[in-house]
Amino acid sequence: MNIVRKDLDQSNAVVTLRIEKADYTEKVDKTLRDYRKKANIPGFRPGMVPAGLVKKMYGKAVLAEEINKLVSDNLYKFIHENNINILGEPLPNETEQQTIDFDTQDEFEFVFDLGIAPEFEVELTKKDKVKYYNIAVSDEMIDNQVKSYTGRYGKYIQEEVVEEKDMLKGELLEMANGKVNEDGLKVQDATLTAAYMKDADQKALFVGAKKGDLITFNPAKAYVDETEISSLLKISKDAAKTVDADFQLKIESITRYHESEIDQTLFDKVYGDTVVKTEEEFRAKISENIKEGLVADSDYKFGVDVQEMLVAKYNNLAFPDKFLKRWVLSSNENLTPETLEADYPKMIADLTWHLLKDKLAKANDVKVEAADVDEYAKKMAKAQFAQYGMVGMDDEIIANYAKDMLKKEETLKNIVDKVAEEKVFAVIKETVKLDYKEVSIEEFNKMFEAK
Repeated sequence: MNIVRKDLDQSNAVVTLRIEKADYTEKVDKTLRDYRKKANIPGFRPGMVPAGLVKKMYGKAVLAEEINKLVSDNLYKFIHENNINILGEPLPNETEQQTIDFDTQDEFEFVFDLGIAPEFEVELTKKDKVKYYNIAVSDEMIDNQVKSYTGRYGKYIQEEVVEEKDMLKGELLEMANGKVNEDGLKVQDATLTAAYMKDADQKALFVGAKKGDLITFNPAKAYVDETEISSLLKISKDAAKTVDADFQLKIESITRYHESEIDQTLFDKVYGDTVVKTEEEFRAKISENIKEGLVADSDYKFGVDVQEMLVAKYNNLAFPDKFLKRWVLSSNENLTPETLEADYPKMIADLTWHLLKDKLAKANDVKVEAADVDEYAKKMAKAQFAQYGMVGMDDEIIANYAKDMLKKEETLKNIVDKVAEEKVFAVIKETVKLDYKEVSIEEFNKMFEAK
């Protein structure tokens, strides 16, 4: 086999593979012999099918398969051994590639276009300045988190007098002419909450009522949605549309949710036994947790700004534009040339950043170890638990959850990529000049609003 590379310019090359009969004959013959041993053709015993018949039946397909394998294996071997940093995938040349005829040819020539990544070095110094936003933890943020915890760890208590948000339970009877309709709807253990009623007058009938009281109200007036009526009366939505009668509820129970007191019981539920002992320590711990979460937001913004800075700094890299557009269109059948033209600048910016990251990683010997992956997975697990207010979780629980996450191939790949990117950002932080600025969460969020 003969392989020749011809550079058209710094971004484009053509590779020609010439395959001779000697390159494939032995493998084709061996495959056909294997076919002959296994062939099950009527009129012939297994293994006794004439070689000529087997070749006639399968020879062309076997030859094509072997040639394609030779081309693929040797093309990528050539690219790897010659350290050619290609973009996308090799594409058949549109002008020099001749038609292949496996019936008549015994020598073949394949011509491929290659898109070559630009050659450059990334140079960063303290002259490169990037803002880093420290987000201040406000009293309001701490108050909101305290409120979240007291709400989450509260409890239900039976009451005697109804308030708007209480859950009421009792027997519900349909009325007619001011009396209970013996043939009407009856709902045992009906439940309702006055706060969900849209009509203020109907809602007022319940607020201030006592356990044991009989309340007459009209569901059709109280609620505007037949879904709520059907749920209350345990009937279909279609039937709920026709309901216009009054109903009587005998209040059998009044259940109210009481938020937790800010005391040792709450501290222990949130952070574990005796980790926090005073409200001051509780708020300080919450502030610390919020700040940890905000660091991730600050790092994200730093990453966005670094990417924009570096892409702008290296915006003159030469790319094989024609090749890349052809490759993208061939890889995405739903993409149109018009859409590609509109998206192409963003695609090049993303590709530039990808090349910059790779350059920085190699130049700084960035490696992703198994321990790095495990630690990042644990960090993700903690963050997911924290979203539901589950902080201070046992290390073993976190470790097992992280281990389960890493069993998913896609999750593992994403974590490896994120760890590598974080290490690159860490290198950049040490190399450029950070312009620190403290901002409020409101100011920070405004930075992401559409311009």
